[in-house]
Amino acid sequence: MENAHCTMISREPWNKGKLVGQKSPFKLKEIWAIRVRLQLANRRRELALFNLAIDSKLRACDLVRLRVRDVCHAGGMASRAIVLQQKTQRPVQFEITEPTRDAVGAWIGHAGLTSESSLFPSRLHGSVHLSTRQYARIVDSWVRLLGLEKASYGTHTLRRTKATLIYRRTKNLRAVQLLLGHTKLRVRFGTSVSRSMTPWKWPSRPKYRERAARAGRRQRALTGQKRPVI
Repeated sequence: MENAHCTMISREPWNKGKLVGQKSPFKLKEIWAIRVRLQLANRRRELALFNLAIDSKLRACDLVRLRVRDVCHAGGMASRAIVLQQKTQRPVQFEITEPTRDAVGAWIGHAGLTSESSLFPSRLHGSVHLSTRQYARIVDSWVRLLGLEKASYGTHTLRRTKATLIYRRTKNLRAVQLLLGHTKLRVRFGTSVSRSMTPWKWPSRPKYRERAARAGRRQRALTGQKRPVI
């Protein structure tokens, strides 16, 4: 029998030396700084992509798959749109503000897109729409425009930006959850929106406190100790 020779290939971890984790949202002044630079450079596609990413709060996979018919009805830009999320398979609704409608309308007219066309078509042959990797590179270019730290920002930055601004104004976590299309508040509490905006607080758990109190009473009954007076 021939001996099988196994060669161990050591691979470097993908996140070695990288700062991974939650990405920071853009501040209001940074949003306007990027918009102004894109307008001055006449980058219609990127301006439409940036504005719609802020307004829609969609994940990258949902944003790049948008079609013209999703945001444009009867030859005009819609003020609201509904998109089915890939991750949760649940619909989410978002408002399209006037600056975004103007930017997206200008891009559609300039590119000559039809109702069935992808809103952000890829420039590569064989790809119908912009890929998430291409979108990530575009976001990196926006971050470099402002001289920000690249590792702290990513595609999820655009998803969290408007939600962060709304939460800071209203302090309504439930409303933000609905805007982002989250299904379970208890899963996202303190991890998606509120971690960067409010100090972490464990949610109230009465059943655990009662369980601990019963355990303390049993222990005191066995040892004959009295309950400490505070």
